[in-house]
Amino acid sequence: MLIKEFRVTLPLTVDEYQVAQLYSVAEASKNETGGGEGIEVLKNEPFTNYPLLGGKYSAGQYTYKIYHLASKVPAFIKMLAPKGALEIHEEAWNAYPYCRTVITNPKYMKKNFVLMIETMHMAGVPQEKDINVHELPPEKLKIREVVNIDIANDPVSAADYKPEEDPTKFKSEKTGRGPLVEAEWKNKVDPVMTCYKLVTCEFKWFGLQTRIENFIQKSERRLFTVFHRQVFCWMDKWHGLTMDDIRAIEEKTKEELDRQRQQGEVRGMRADSD
Repeated sequence: MLIKEFRVTLPLTVDEYQVAQLYSVAEASKNETGGGEGIEVLKNEPFTNYPLLGGKYSAGQYTYKIYHLASKVPAFIKMLAPKGALEIHEEAWNAYPYCRTVITNPKYMKKNFVLMIETMHMAGVPQEKDINVHELPPEKLKIREVVNIDIANDPVSAADYKPEEDPTKFKSEKTGRGPLVEAEWKNKVDPVMTCYKLVTCEFKWFGLQTRIENFIQKSERRLFTVFHRQVFCWMDKWHGLTMDDIRAIEEKTKEELDRQRQQGEVRGMRADSD
């Protein structure tokens, strides 16, 4: 089992991020769907009485999605997995500011693969008091690795880079925020908040466990970096939207995803070579 906590700081308020994230998920989903692959939304509905983080949160929005991923996994996984097995199921309980996402492969790996992402969203930059925001027990805290992600200064691959999604070049017309050009921009911006994304990966397959778990954690870091660069650089698209606006966008996006998946070409991020 590998446990990493990715900390992503952004020049937003916690309330702004709730809208920004949901808008950006909808947009990114469209960019990843086409040619028989992509994201299928099965459920998007309120939930109650589902205790999270020791019962501190118990109500919010539940989503259930299936990711059809054939071109987005490395070749060595394709060689192992039978046709039709490259289908990932994602359940998410968004009780903002806390969210839990559980990713499985029920058709093939069953209980031998579980990826859980737990996110806490908090105002400010990480402080010493934030050392265990997910309330991990001592045995898990001992093996957790903290990874800080800098959306402006961390490198991205040529395949992932887009000038219009570069925080060092973007300036928001609506808010005046950006560009993020200083090395210590996190300590100089206002507002500022941090996403604490705890990723627990368990892949039980003799001889491949370490390799696959490392690949998944590397992929999550890439995904978090690219996605949060987009969140910031799409600010003028989502800033000012309400949650009612977001639900309408999500419903329209579901229809677009169903249509795109049946036509066009495969789109979006490919797997890194391994």
